[in-house]
Amino acid sequence: MTTLADPTVLDQLKALAQETRYELVRHLAQGERCVCDLESLLELPQSRVSYHLGILRDAGLIVSEQRGKNMYYTLRRAPLFTLGGHLLTDLLPDRSPLTHQTDSVC
Repeated sequence: MTTLADPTVLDQLKALAQETRYELVRHLAQGERCVCDLESLLELPQSRVSYHLGILRDAGLIVSEQRGKNMYYTLRRAPLFTLGGHLLTDLLPDRSPLTHQTDSVC
């Protein structure tokens, strides 16, 4: 799996748009979790949980830390807090209001 150098708003939205990944983020919002805990919560095999966690990590939404044989995951809250603002900035760039448009299509 490749790591995104600087995940874009679209990368983060794609990561969150899948149901399993959204559920993982909801569980991680409650605090740090071991992959085995997440497997149990989602009733999914370790390989599938790890796959989705990798996508969330590549999107910059979570971080992982290995302790012994177990991998622990933590939600990165800052990217989620700024995602909405970045989304609006991308969708609604600063430009003149349409009512003052000089080149009308009508």
